[in-house]
Amino acid sequence: MKPETLVIGFVPSQDSDTIADTVQPLADRLSEELGIEVKGQVMTSYNSLVEAMGANQVHVGFIPAFGYVLANEQYGAEVILKSIRYGSGTYKAQYLVRSDSGIDTLEDLEGKIWAYPDKGSTSGYLFPASQLMKKFDYASAPELETEFFSNTVQAGGHDTAALAVLEGDADVATTFDDVRTELEEEHPNIMDELKVIGYTEEIPNDTISVTKELDEELVQQIKEVFLSFNDDKEMIKIMNEVYNWDSIDEATDAEYQVVKDTYQEFKDDIEL
Repeated sequence: MKPETLVIGFVPSQDSDTIADTVQPLADRLSEELGIEVKGQVMTSYNSLVEAMGANQVHVGFIPAFGYVLANEQYGAEVILKSIRYGSGTYKAQYLVRSDSGIDTLEDLEGKIWAYPDKGSTSGYLFPASQLMKKFDYASAPELETEFFSNTVQAGGHDTAALAVLEGDADVATTFDDVRTELEEEHPNIMDELKVIGYTEEIPNDTISVTKELDEELVQQIKEVFLSFNDDKEMIKIMNEVYNWDSIDEATDAEYQVVKDTYQEFKDDIEL
């Protein structure tokens, strides 16, 4: 299918209004290059982006690894590109606590309050939950949440999860590495006030994925336009402002197998 208006969906990893303003020039440029109207849409959650792609209300998704796996399994969405940050196609999740909390190890988190962005977040929830379940021998995510932690806070974004710890509303936040740099402007001492006590294994970077119904020729054009941004400082600056992308590279479904395997461990326990 070739839609009259191509809709690109974004997840709320930070303030939604900020993302909406930042992506407008991106939508305008794509529209110019593709010769059709392009609209950027910031979704309310990771899952709402997956569902919107399933319903063909969003045709192209800037979607993290776990969201891609869901969109691929449920609706046949296809990954075409991935982000590169600091020269790498992978990253880690981190565990953030207050520096004055007395919490130094993952073992110290027992009985504490856990803030995570969203259950659809690869680094914010899926990989840390999987790591903690293995480490402390919990059979399911709900058991981990209710028996290991005293409470949980679904914060909505990685920045808000970190702020929940900074402000004393939670003891630990799981976020991408390193969310603190995004908060330094408003909270100049955050690197000192919050410390990292651990990391997960490597996670594949977020994707640009398309719905399976989208016209193949159009998909190829979209891919080429995005890859051309690597030689365009202005566009890479926009990608960096939205999601800290330094460059864009081609991607295949096979690269996301580690996320598929992790998801299978407790897919029945995650209600999105």
